[in-house]
Amino acid sequence: MTSQPAKKLPNPPKLAEWIDSRVARFATRTYDWDVLKFQADFDPKYRRAQMRYMGTGGTGKGADDNAVPAEHFTFSTMVLPAGCEGPLHIHEDVEEVFFILKGNKIRLFFEKDGERHETILGERDLISVPPGVYRGLRNEGLEEALMCVMLGASQPQTPHYPPDHPVAKLKRPNKG
Repeated sequence: MTSQPAKKLPNPPKLAEWIDSRVARFATRTYDWDVLKFQADFDPKYRRAQMRYMGTGGTGKGADDNAVPAEHFTFSTMVLPAGCEGPLHIHEDVEEVFFILKGNKIRLFFEKDGERHETILGERDLISVPPGVYRGLRNEGLEEALMCVMLGASQPQTPHYPPDHPVAKLKRPNKG
């Protein structure tokens, strides 16, 4: 996986150019339905899309020249259609934050050391999941959900899945 270097203030400083390199406008973003398509191809309930703003997140995408280079964390939005889910997965290296922009019944489920827990988030709710905890989510609402997702590193490790989960056996395509 390659990581884009953060764009530093040039010397001599050209402030306008530097600031412009750190702007990610909605008009120039597109939803990437392909980055996790290998899961949706296995089972349509795993269909979701990422729109990258800063860095590439934890999806396994190596680089995105359209995203602001990440220095300390990644930031993206995710579309989760009604009835779809992000499978149980773990980030060993980073905290992950979910902020629900749109959606009323997003069930999050967690596992750690044989213990399980669930909670439901709605619009404008936030949860921070520490590293080393399995997490997954399912949109149990009737409409598409939209959320912000932040990961606490510029290039987080690609997450992995519980060994007994069917997604764990899928081959992730090489995403550059």
